Amino acid sequence: TLGMQEYAIGNAKVDRFRRFPDDLDPKLVLGALGGTGITAYFGLLDVGEPKAGDMVVISGAAGATGSVAGQIAKIKGCTVVGMAGTDEKCAWLTGELGFDAAINYKTCGDYQQAISSACPDGVDVYFDNVGGEILDAALLCLNKYARVAVCGWISSYNSKQVPHLKNLWQLVAESVTIRGFVVLDYLERFPEGIGQLAEWVMTGELKFREELVDGLDEVLPTFLRLFDGSNEGKLVIRIPE
Repeated sequence: TLGMQEYAIGNAKVDRFRRFPDDLDPKLVLGALGGTGITAYFGLLDVGEPKAGDMVVISGAAGATGSVAGQIAKIKGCTVVGMAGTDEKCAWLTGELGFDAAINYKTCGDYQQAISSACPDGVDVYFDNVGGEILDAALLCLNKYARVAVCGWISSYNSKQVPHLKNLWQLVAESVTIRGFVVLDYLERFPEGIGQLAEWVMTGELKFREELVDGLDEVLPTFLRLFDGSNEGKLVIRIPE
């Protein structure tokens, strides 16, 4: 809202300032307790509506939002499968974060077959960060009354030709609910989300990873890394002392 700078003056109400405890790690405010964490919280719980025992699939699962969404699903008693772009990221998901399985979407071949193999009883909640061909394949794996939370469409943001979705008929065939959202839809409920996320972080139930990059000169190349999948967790620009 106020740019990337050391100091800014703004209107507390209009610019949505929030006060955090002085001893809180600032990186938490930008990640797990910030926009990406809150996006995961409300996107999964309010849009995805997971129930204990549900099968949840997360695309872009090693990113700042997907990794939190998957862990919340585990906290709620779901079986969770994450999709990520390297074997190292997949190992992080199933190791440190406790996902039940992970799919390397760059090497798995047929997306539908890979999701079906990991979820033999079908998918109840699909948390989508990527759109495109992976979303189209996931639609064929959904159970009756499944919920799809559309958080992002990163596979097509910079594409001149957006992939055609052939399997939207599954919304009718399986009585599926698909809903897009942005985190500002939940602005009035931010304190609720931050409070619960902070509790999970403090108890160790919610883990996070951030990658620090020093210097404002690195803003553009760092931002562009979001589109090639080379980031691990939350990317944070740090202004050196």
